[in-house]
Amino acid sequence: QVQVVESGGGLVQPGGSLRLSCAASRSIGNRYVMGWYRQASGKERELVATITSGGSTAYGDPVKGRFTISRDNLKNTVYLQMNSLKPEDTAVYYCNARLIQSYWGQGTQVTVRS
Repeated sequence: QVQVVESGGGLVQPGGSLRLSCAASRSIGNRYVMGWYRQASGKERELVATITSGGSTAYGDPVKGRFTISRDNLKNTVYLQMNSLKPEDTAVYYCNARLIQSYWGQGTQVTVRS
């Protein structure tokens, strides 16, 4: 079992940037697929980005070209660099660690407004 804790959310103006971090309680090493998902108020949770143990990445269409996911296996941490933020990026962002089971963090709020 692994626990993940998100940090780095906050309030930012449109066009701004934020970097989210997800710290895992144990080694994510070369096994876990890590991901970021988000859920806006009144909407379903959606994929933001995933990264495999080998470093292959995938992104949801709304964030392609603006967000970058990365991982540091030595620090057991996954990052989400978010640039050119838009009001529609406002949501609670969740970290996910998946091997056989899927583990979720509590989420961090990102609010984009003037």
